[in-house]
Amino acid sequence: MIQCVIIYYKKHQDLIAGSSRPFTLTGFTLPVAMVYSPKADIPISVPGIAANQAAARGFVRRLVMQTVIDVLERQGRSALLPDAVISAILGQLSVNITYEPLECEDVAITREEMVGNAPNPSQRCIIVGGNTVTGICSKMAGGAQPCNRPDMVKITDVPAKYTTISGTVSVRTPLVFMQFCSTEKKSV
Repeated sequence: MIQCVIIYYKKHQDLIAGSSRPFTLTGFTLPVAMVYSPKADIPISVPGIAANQAAARGFVRRLVMQTVIDVLERQGRSALLPDAVISAILGQLSVNITYEPLECEDVAITREEMVGNAPNPSQRCIIVGGNTVTGICSKMAGGAQPCNRPDMVKITDVPAKYTTISGTVSVRTPLVFMQFCSTEKKSV
């Protein structure tokens, strides 16, 4: 999960109203809810896959916001703050994210399933365990279809741009100072 939001009360204003702190999250596994497929039959074989870009981005935004809330609640409770104070702090925060979801025009649960499964896919995703995208097979330059020919199947890792989330956490009033760190890598 998203790592380490630390909150400190200050007598002076470290984070002024309307300001924000940027963050970048990388190195996580790619759950199917963070990718999308416009084809109506895909959710039958891969439940939880988003139907469009907006749904995938919405999942990411909710995930990031919930993680920020969870961490700040833990920090507030460990500082023995009353729930009303914690709620007031959380009510002042907003999260904006930048994330480009991976589009899966077709899916395969195994490599064998990938070969010859669709006539002309431009990008196919491999799903392992029904919940995580572990690789892709894309159309090659010149239109060759490596996904449909057993002698040409080349599965590549999910490109880093699909396992990177960046954004900002903003505060409306000067209640908190926020610092992000990434000391651990965990699956989303």
